[in-house]
Amino acid sequence: MTKTNAGNFFEDFSIAQTIEHATPRTLTNGDITLYSALFGSRFAVHSSAAFANAIGYPSRPLDDLLVFHTVFGKTVPDVSLNAIANLGYAECRFLRPVYEGDTLSARSQVIGLKQNSNGKTGVVYVRTTGLNQDGEAVLEYVRWVMVRKRDENSPAPEPVVPDLAEAVSPDDLGSAVPPLKLHAYETTLAGAPHRWDDYETGERIDHIDGVTVEEAEHMTAARMFQNTAKVHFNQFAEAQGRFGRRIIYGGHVISQARALSFNGLANAFHVAAINSGRHTAPLFAGGTIFAWSKVTDKAQIPGRSDIGALRIVTTATKDLPGTGFPTRDGGDTADNIILELDYWVALPR
Repeated sequence: MTKTNAGNFFEDFSIAQTIEHATPRTLTNGDITLYSALFGSRFAVHSSAAFANAIGYPSRPLDDLLVFHTVFGKTVPDVSLNAIANLGYAECRFLRPVYEGDTLSARSQVIGLKQNSNGKTGVVYVRTTGLNQDGEAVLEYVRWVMVRKRDENSPAPEPVVPDLAEAVSPDDLGSAVPPLKLHAYETTLAGAPHRWDDYETGERIDHIDGVTVEEAEHMTAARMFQNTAKVHFNQFAEAQGRFGRRIIYGGHVISQARALSFNGLANAFHVAAINSGRHTAPLFAGGTIFAWSKVTDKAQIPGRSDIGALRIVTTATKDLPGTGFPTRDGGDTADNIILELDYWVALPR
């Protein structure tokens, strides 16, 4: 009997199955520094302990996406080690702040299964909860992945596709932000004067800068998140695959686009929720990421006069600047669109 783990295939999942994921991870200042080195994020609340403490945090909180990727990485060996593609996200809420020294673990429940028509793969839907060392939920999200079957002749399960919310309600935002001392929020130090009230629905923002991703960078990031998906690391195997090379973890694109969004959204210091996300094309080393965002909604958060929420759709592109705000409907540039991320951010009012 083998003692090694080949990962789960589509047949190994069942509705309501609960998976406790290994391995708990204590996040330290080293993780914060490496994340900053990889993506260059500059949001003041995550960069400065003094800034964070002055406005009401007990300590500098970790970047929300560092938390997301750490929890996501826990799930890979059990959910997506044999995945062909990570297809989407929904109902993602950041519930509590995470601080240096906190330990994160993850638990998932299978909420949907649907075999694909080719009989070779199926889609698995899971709801994942990230927990801190006290058992408190810090993050919850749904994702769905296309997973290989072990045996193409095995019978298909009864299809179950969950009914997911189109967006997280503003009523469910803000729990990860303590009451802010707005008089201490210095926009000069934060990098821009624009607060929640300064944005309008329909506004579009070109984040201007581009970042080229190198092979070592995306592999280092995936290792940091303990994401073991084979397609990011094994060139020997991927040389025989459909792309002929390693594919970059989609979360790398999300974090890079978020970091680029500082230029235009400097005071959007907190990702409160992710409504949906689609990786619409792969990215490979040597590709350059650009990003632009559209404000699709503004919302007051019940009970909060210190922060407001903006619903943002950020589009990330490869080898195509955001000038002109390109979309997948843009004809010959459609293949350059690699990410469409719909999310809520919190800003000071």
